[in-house]
Amino acid sequence: MTEFAQTATEAVRHIADGSTVMIGGFGVAGQPVELIDALIDQGAQNLTVVNNNAGNGDVGLARLIQLGRVSKVICSFPRQKDSWHFDEKYRAGEIELELVPQGNLAERIRAAGAGIGGFFTPTGYGTQLAEGKETREIDGVHYVLEQPLRADFSLTKAQTSDGVGNLTYRKTARNFGPIMAAAAQHSIVQVAERVEIGQMDPEAVVTPGIYVDTVVAIDSQTQKGDQA
Repeated sequence: MTEFAQTATEAVRHIADGSTVMIGGFGVAGQPVELIDALIDQGAQNLTVVNNNAGNGDVGLARLIQLGRVSKVICSFPRQKDSWHFDEKYRAGEIELELVPQGNLAERIRAAGAGIGGFFTPTGYGTQLAEGKETREIDGVHYVLEQPLRADFSLTKAQTSDGVGNLTYRKTARNFGPIMAAAAQHSIVQVAERVEIGQMDPEAVVTPGIYVDTVVAIDSQTQKGDQA
């Protein structure tokens, strides 16, 4: 059953040192900043973070990295013009990076949630990204075996939850949210609105409540992240 937390602090209370945490967001769009801030206050460290980026500016994931709470980042785009905290930590040898092409990242996360043991993809074949991985030729095309990517926790943002945790999203803020919720042992979601059971159109549900463990409602007028 989905738990409805009263505060973001309550929602992230179980995240322990050394956890692997998936954090939604495509850059700043859909990043669950309030949950990340609560995680910063909670104190967990030595985290492995899975995200499309490696933080933007000085808030959210970037702040978590700046504080030295992240030991490894698994992402597609670690370098943007405003990713200075990751850049500084990486150059100093204080953070590990696993670089994953964006499509591979999404599919590895999806595979974990779908119970798929692995998949072959041509992306990365013949590059450093394929080193140490099984390769295979199928119908004349060379492929690399990629493994599912799971997490202990996921922190994501949705627009609306009903009373059993079914979720809808707002435009591009959806991004990695649905697959991360499915791939984590414990999914934690901040929403802008909670409605009663039966008020949500079943055809509009993107993430079924079976994948959602904890929901916290945070008014959209007070949220810090990009609502796009």
